[in-house]
Amino acid sequence: MNTETANRIDNMLYDSGLFPLKSEKLNQLGSFDFSDDIILVTGAAGTIGSGLTRLLVNSKYRKLILVDVAESPLYELIKELEFEDFNHVDFILLDVTDEKSLKHLFKTYNPTIIFHAAAYKHVPIMESNPYKAVELNILGTKLLADLANQSNVKKFVFISTDKAVNPIGIMGISKRIGENYMHFINKNSTTHFITTRFGNIFGSNGSIIPLFKRQIEFGKPITITDKSITRLFISKQKACNLILKLASKKNFDYDLYTLNMGFPIKIIDIIERLISFYDIILKTPEIRIIGLRPGEKLYEDIISENESLVTTNDIDILAIKKLNSFSYKNIDFIELKNISPNTPHHEIKNILSKYI
Repeated sequence: MNTETANRIDNMLYDSGLFPLKSEKLNQLGSFDFSDDIILVTGAAGTIGSGLTRLLVNSKYRKLILVDVAESPLYELIKELEFEDFNHVDFILLDVTDEKSLKHLFKTYNPTIIFHAAAYKHVPIMESNPYKAVELNILGTKLLADLANQSNVKKFVFISTDKAVNPIGIMGISKRIGENYMHFINKNSTTHFITTRFGNIFGSNGSIIPLFKRQIEFGKPITITDKSITRLFISKQKACNLILKLASKKNFDYDLYTLNMGFPIKIIDIIERLISFYDIILKTPEIRIIGLRPGEKLYEDIISENESLVTTNDIDILAIKKLNSFSYKNIDFIELKNISPNTPHHEIKNILSKYI
């Protein structure tokens, strides 16, 4: 591991909050002016949703509507923000696949900007529960986007993933279909539908970093799928800051963007840096290779062979341009809505694969 990689991992470990040194860096983020806007954040208690929320509560806005289906995480978010100004913040327990509740939400609040962060994101879990990926990542996204279009929402920011590039797993395929629908609906809408695609959030809930940390602290073997596996990483603070920068733009030449995450990092390098953070009193853990999990790739890309990167006026935000050879496939949503919990997993995957 070279010095540049080691320093980069160290900085992300500090930013993740796992090791509370250099925490002053978190105060270097910008404040944003959405003074005229009623902002809706879905998945507000999740990694990206909560990160956006923490920046937004310290920015200017007319109203902030924080939506999540998970009761306990939403309560934790409420308690975390209880000393902020709550006069213009509403917390809503709501499932974005529930059409009646969602229509009532739009009628009640008339949001002008939507950050759609609600999604199922764990690759192996979605591989064994594909119906839920269809229900939320595709149909829930379509429902929310359609209501935004009908309500003349100004901007709709869809949070995607590098796993949507050349996807092999259910999670990535479902997010790719969501990306494609954003492009389709954007063509004939007064709403700006914008997709932002990026890699793993370093140190997020359910990510490998807290898992490795626990394995080390409890003296268990550290499990890694493959010594060659790499991932693209970005800190939550940087990702959320850039998402809000993107949403602040007045004009959009493209509808698909990515964030500058630098070069991919080997997971084994992260493990070695984590081990070095602990005192020599702790026994050096065994590293156990367990093999790739269902739906998982050895490495991820940020663009496909039918895409190219275009610079913007911000070095950390890049537009993604589809090449002339690329054509979008029409999505038969009737077929997708007919998928049920009883539909065999391989059949669901075959159906979804037709649309990417």
